[in-house]
Amino acid sequence: MRIGLVIDSACDLPQDYIQQHRIGILPIAVRSDSQTFSDARDPDATLRFFRDSLGDRAHDAETIPYSVEQIEQLFLERLVIDYDCVFCLTITATRSPIHANAARASFAILKDYRPVRQKAGVEGPFLMRVIDTQTLFAGQAPSAVEAVRLIAAGESPGRIRERLEQIAQNSYGYMLPRDLYYLRSRAQKKGDRSVGWLSATLGSALDIKPLLRGYRGETGPVGKVRGFDHGAEVLFDYAAERVRAGLMVPALALSYGGELAEMRALPGYAALAATCAEQGVPLLESVMSITGMVNVGAGALTVGFAAEPHPTTF
Repeated sequence: MRIGLVIDSACDLPQDYIQQHRIGILPIAVRSDSQTFSDARDPDATLRFFRDSLGDRAHDAETIPYSVEQIEQLFLERLVIDYDCVFCLTITATRSPIHANAARASFAILKDYRPVRQKAGVEGPFLMRVIDTQTLFAGQAPSAVEAVRLIAAGESPGRIRERLEQIAQNSYGYMLPRDLYYLRSRAQKKGDRSVGWLSATLGSALDIKPLLRGYRGETGPVGKVRGFDHGAEVLFDYAAERVRAGLMVPALALSYGGELAEMRALPGYAALAATCAEQGVPLLESVMSITGMVNVGAGALTVGFAAEPHPTTF
């Protein structure tokens, strides 16, 4: 059975990894002023978006996920022919309509695929499974990495789905934002009052940064640190600790809202990279998606891994 994998463009994975494993992308459009960009996990386009000063107005931008009809078209034009089963992994359903759109599209796809496959000379049924990763950005990566491993191992669709749902339940996505004013402005635009004016003002005045976590569909602060560089070191040290304790998926994902050289120069990065090398855990580094930077601001750092439930102490 030919099994394929699709992720949305908010999932932070390196471009070469995506290409190597033929992972499909559900793009997200970004509209800023009169210009519209398609976020399809192209790191060069992402950096260009912000180098051209569009990032200064990003909190006013609008992110537009693929509609039900667009997802249906994407699958019926190509994916139902190329594969016999496709797993579609999405950003947490509590923060985006992508999961709901993909789930709705799946009903139409499974109803309409037969004539398309018959015309292309492809026999047999087609399966589609939509899975909510229950987290966001780098936190979505472990589910995709595990899906790649299971597909390569020749596992059945039923076994893959069971395992991916287990990984989604135990995927952690941590984020350290750089600009609380930006985060507050963006949250207000989307009707999210979780970042108040006072906390943003005090945070900027005292250089206090929150450590945010996306886990099992809930996103919110789990700690606070003084200064971005110190926060990065705390987060990197915590990630190294989890790597040493053992991960459910042997991979650690990092994403950064800017040049990766800047991320690698942050305190604690070298020690984390060394720990991953010692433990044989691949370190998957990527530029954060345009969608991610529009929603949380340039310069943000995210860390993602899958692990058994454990106390979070910062």
